[in-house]
Formats: sequence, C-alpha cells, structure tokens
Amino acid sequence: MQPLRQTRHSAGFAPAAVRDDGLRAHMLRIYNYMGLGLLVTGLVAVLVASVPAIYVPIFGTPLKWVVMLAPLAFVMFLSFRIETVSGATAQTLFWAFCAVMGLSLASIFLVFTGASIARAFFGAAAMFAGMSLYGYTTRRDLSKLGSFLIMGLIGVVIASIINIFLGSSAVQFAISIIGILVFVGLTAWDTQSIKLAYAEHHDAETQQKLAVMGALSLYLNFINIFQLLLSLTGQQDE
Repeated sequence: MQPLRQTRHSAGFAPAAVRDDGLRAHMLRIYNYMGLGLLVTGLVAVLVASVPAIYVPIFGTPLKWVVMLAPLAFVMFLSFRIETVSGATAQTLFWAFCAVMGLSLASIFLVFTGASIARAFFGAAAMFAGMSLYGYTTRRDLSKLGSFLIMGLIGVVIASIINIFLGSSAVQFAISIIGILVFVGLTAWDTQSIKLAYAEHHDAETQQKLAVMGALSLYLNFINIFQLLLSLTGQQDE
C-alpha cells in the first residue's frame, strides 16, 4: 500500500495564534472525527479479514487493486471538490473513505500477527500524539519545514513504486525509516496548519468542511505511520 496524501496548500504562520474556546472546540472536533474514522477503519478491516466469503473474492483476484486504489480516489475527490460540496456531504465522504480504507487494510490481518499489529498501532499512536501536540503548542514556524517534508514524501512514493519491481528488503527498510520520519514531521506541520487556518468568523458550513479536511490530513498521517511501522517491525503470521 503506497503512502497516501491529500493535495494541500501551505498555511502562513501567525506568531500570535489565537487560543480560545472556539479553537479548542474546533481541534477537538477534528480529533473526534479522526478517532471515529480510525474506529470505522479498524472495525471494517477486522470484519472483512474474519469472513473468507468476503476477503477471498477480493484479495484472491485482480479486484484487490481496485480496493487498494479506491481510497486514493476518495482523497483526490475531497481535495479538489471540497469547495463545491456541502459540509454534510464532505463528512459522509470521509466516513465512506474510512470504510473503504478498512477494506483495503483488511489484508494486513491475513499477513501479520495480531500482536505485531497491536504493537505497530500503539507505536504509531504514541508518535502521532507526541508530534501533534508539538505542532499545536510550538511557537516555531513550521511552514518552511513543509516544503522539505513534501519533497521527502515524493521521494518515498517514487522509491516505493520502484521497489515494487526491485523487491529489495534493504530498500524497503530505508523507505520505512525515512517514511516514518516524513509522516511524523507532517503530523506536526499539519496540526499547526490546521490551527492557523481556524477563524471565528467562518460560518458553520465552512467550519465543518475545515474539520473534515483537517481530520483527513491527520488520519492519513497516522495510517501511513502505522503501515510503515508495521512493515518495519511486523511479524508475519505463519
């Protein structure tokens, strides 16, 4: 599964970001969306992996490529059409995306042991929480770091595609290490960008769409950290 990322624009840095009840409520809404999205993904993945009648026709046929690429289609649609859809539609698409991602990730339960999946999940959670907290609280301008991280992300994607044909474990190891560093950095950058994009004067519709896109950004960072960590440390089920 290649790292996914939504198309985005760099946010400017405001040295005196407003920290009020509205901002805290906005961030809490984003984290709630993200958390519920991960729950939906996990439940769908476990359900599909536990029912042979579902996963055999998918992962035993070329249909698996459709399932693996479907989340990317959702990300691209939300990224480019967010301005034209309603907040309710954006939220519905987000839940649908999380469910489709769960379908795509069901294969990991067929390959890796439950213990290694759990370790990767909690390891990713710790990394994500630490870097998101840093991004929210730091006074350092992370906007300049964004360009470097995006270049790193592009490099990881290109290297991942090339390694599909090479099948090198050494290259995969390097991709996993660099990828984890890139996505933990993006977690801090995204969190700060989301915080700075908040404004009290936005109407409820705009706030909802900002919350959905913020949750999508953070969700993608977490999922990619988890997958890369699992590929690095996961033990395959015998």
